[in-house]
Amino acid sequence: MATDLELLGQALKRAQYRNHRTMDAALGAAGVSLVQWDALRAIDQAPGASAHDLAVATFQSDQSFGTLATRLIDRGLVTRAPGRGRRLTHALTPAGAEALAAGRRVVAAELPKLFAPLDESQRLALFEALNALNASA
Repeated sequence: MATDLELLGQALKRAQYRNHRTMDAALGAAGVSLVQWDALRAIDQAPGASAHDLAVATFQSDQSFGTLATRLIDRGLVTRAPGRGRRLTHALTPAGAEALAAGRRVVAAELPKLFAPLDESQRLALFEALNALNASA
């Protein structure tokens, strides 16, 4: 019997939505939203990256990331500086690094709960399947 790809897509979207909702609510304890924490994580993982590269890494448009970065700057979590040409680079402030670390502690506590319905072999199979799907994009 062939897999119903429409239902598969919906199941994937439901799982992503569940993850997003859960993480966004939990990260409130660290003083950031999921979108903000993801931006802090991207900036930390790619020092000196352009705003465009960070937008791509966080699944946002350039304009959306620019707005988000401005909010993070206003909160004292990120700095922005001119790079080569018209490029803007971003860096975490000490407060941004602490917000990122606090978020990581929250995520480390929540993710095991999210994936609790799956045993380790199912988690590995899901991880491998998603990596294969994303590698073809």
